[in-house]
Amino acid sequence: MSRILDKLTFFTNKAPEVFASGHGITTDENRDWERAYRGRWAHDKVVRSTHGVNCTGSCSWKIYVKNGLVTWETQQTDYPRTRPDLPNHEPRGCARGASYSWYLYSAARLKYPMIRSRLLKLWRESKGLHADPVDAWASIVSQSEKTKNYKQARGLGGMVRADWDEVNEIIAAANIYTAKKYGPDRVMGFSPIPAMSMISYAAGSRYLSLIGGTCMSFYDWYCDLPPSSPQVWGEQTDVPESADWYNSSYIIAWGSNVPQTRTPDAHFFTEARYNGTKTVAVTPDYSEVAKLSDSWLPVRQGTDSALAMAMGHVILKEFHVTGKSKYFDEYCRIYTDMPFLVMLEKKDSNYIATRTLRAADFGNKLGENQNPEWKPVIFDETTSKVVVPNGTVGSRWDESGKWNLESKNVNDDSEIWPEKLLSILMMKWSPLRFLILVIWKMNSRFFHIQNMTVYFCVISRHVRLNWMLKMKYWLQQSMT
Repeated sequence: MSRILDKLTFFTNKAPEVFASGHGITTDENRDWERAYRGRWAHDKVVRSTHGVNCTGSCSWKIYVKNGLVTWETQQTDYPRTRPDLPNHEPRGCARGASYSWYLYSAARLKYPMIRSRLLKLWRESKGLHADPVDAWASIVSQSEKTKNYKQARGLGGMVRADWDEVNEIIAAANIYTAKKYGPDRVMGFSPIPAMSMISYAAGSRYLSLIGGTCMSFYDWYCDLPPSSPQVWGEQTDVPESADWYNSSYIIAWGSNVPQTRTPDAHFFTEARYNGTKTVAVTPDYSEVAKLSDSWLPVRQGTDSALAMAMGHVILKEFHVTGKSKYFDEYCRIYTDMPFLVMLEKKDSNYIATRTLRAADFGNKLGENQNPEWKPVIFDETTSKVVVPNGTVGSRWDESGKWNLESKNVNDDSEIWPEKLLSILMMKWSPLRFLILVIWKMNSRFFHIQNMTVYFCVISRHVRLNWMLKMKYWLQQSMT
């Protein structure tokens, strides 16, 4: 009503009062419209939360709530200090987190189960003919014209809303049919990592485990596993926190655009330069991480493996062949699988590396009666004997309790010094004759490094990338 009166009395109002020598005036019109603007930022309470969907940053956020609805978010600034000699974790967060409330109430947010309309139509027709849901599903997938009907529509939309009970019945019928016909291990599923949701992780992984299915990693879900980490270190990115980048002297950002894909930790990348860290970005485009690096290597797409091999060649030549580095030598002996013996097989006129030599390949199994087929061996320089070291997979699952990664003989706990040879050993063991080369495990999958992505590693981690190629070359030369 006041707005209507303002309009009716607009031309009859007196001139506004002037003050401050004409620099200001007083008005008496209604300003209730400002309440909408102020109400946008009003809130009843502030709670702590994080944005854990498709992100493991676990940033702490202040969530402002009004009438049970999220109105806006700001970053928390109460992170505990790690160590006095490391940068603070805060600020943590990104623009995606700051706008996350938009996703909560977006009209495009998926709130109900969706299914392809063609498949739903086929399912309902089959259910009308078969009382058993498994038989109904079998009638669909066993006929090529029916499966082609809905599969060829993939990627073209056509999704419709379905009922929860109906969709669960389809999923259960499909799983039972697949397990009965092909085996339960053909049922593959994904489950979020525990850092995102313990309930979701436990529900999915336990279900797949109970039925004997294949539980895939969340890396398979996101398709962002840095394969060089498990290939080089034998684990799945079990690395220190990003604050530890500050302790590095040389960092290569390869296959990761840190400011964009790991925004909460990007400040550690730049702050490390205050500690004298040299940073290098390997990326074909001038990306955000290239902008923050000391050097930018604009490699052409598809040539990453050539660059990695060149780096490995320089390290191998200057620190292992031409020049001897005590640090590199001891590191490879103690912390890598380079000393493990590998079996060679003759193919055409050359020898190729196959699997690792194991205790089970020996006549006496080297005294290992528990899991000898899971215990790879090395050559001990101290005793000039082939021994099984502590910490192999076989020791992890036997009853000896000697699975710590130590340079000791698993039989008598004596200290060993793994031999790191750069030549071929010709040896005879009964009943088999082995040609053994002390190199890094050259499984066939490691030869396909053209698809390799190096995530974020210190240059020393590339030491073993070129062992495959170099050793193969030496092997061919020695055989001719």
